[in-house]
Amino acid sequence: MGVALPPQVPRLCLRHAIPLAIFALLLLYLWTRSLRALSGCGSGTQTCIAEGPPPLQGMLGRMVRPFHASMNPEGDVELSQYLAGWRELVRFLIPLGSIYAFATSEAFAKVTALEALVHGPEAAHYTSLATMVAWEQPGIASRDSARCPGSLTMLLLHRALRWSQLCLHRVATGTLGGPDAGAQCSDAYGTALAPHHPWLVRQAAHLAFLAFPGRSRLLELACPGAREAEARAALARAAGTLEDVYNRTQTLLAERGLLELA
Repeated sequence: MGVALPPQVPRLCLRHAIPLAIFALLLLYLWTRSLRALSGCGSGTQTCIAEGPPPLQGMLGRMVRPFHASMNPEGDVELSQYLAGWRELVRFLIPLGSIYAFATSEAFAKVTALEALVHGPEAAHYTSLATMVAWEQPGIASRDSARCPGSLTMLLLHRALRWSQLCLHRVATGTLGGPDAGAQCSDAYGTALAPHHPWLVRQAAHLAFLAFPGRSRLLELACPGAREAEARAALARAAGTLEDVYNRTQTLLAERGLLELA
C-alpha cells in the first residue's frame, strides 16, 4: 500500500522466492513425466467426468475438493483446506524420485511451515486467511517478515497457484493450430511470476518452456483413456476451481495490503 520496505526485506523475500520460482517452472514439465505413473483422472475406461454436474475423478478430484472446501461461506479462505489442496496439487504435478525431492522441497517446506502454524500453539489465530492476517498485523505493518511468517508464505504460494491455474486452463482451452502448451505456459509465467523474479531466473524460465511437449500429449497424460473433449473439460474445471480460490485470496490479500509484502 505504498509503504517502502527496509533494504533487508527484499533480500529475505528474494531468498524465499527464487527456490519457489524454480519449483514453479518445473511443475508442468514434470507433470508430463509423472501423470502416467501416478494416474490422472482415471485409467482404462474410467472417465474424467461423469454425466451431469459431477465431481472430478481421480487425482484431479483429490486436488479440487480441498481447494473448493477452503472457500467458506463467510468469504474467507480456510487454511487447513487450502494447504491440503496444495499438497494434492504437488502430488498431481510432480513425479517420484530424486528430482521430485529437489523440485518440491521448497514448496513442501512452505506448506509445512504454514501447517505448523495452523496446528501449533497459536492455532486459534491460524484457522483462516483473515484470522492469520489479523494476528500478524503488527509484523505486516512494520514489514518485519519474522513477525508475519504465515502471511509471507501465503503470498508466495498464492503466486505459484496462479501460474499453475493459468497453465492448466490454457492447456485445456487452447485451439488447434494456436500457440503450443509451452508457449502458453511461458506466457502464464510472464503474467504470474516473472514480475517478481530477477533477470537470471526469467531467462532460465523461457529456456525451460522450450522443452514442453504438445497439448495433445499433456491431455493424454492428464486423463488416460479419456476422449480429448473429456480431458479438456476436466482440466478446465480443475483450473476453474483454482481460479476461484486465487481470486478470493487475491481480494483478501489486496484488501489487507499484502500483495507487496514480498
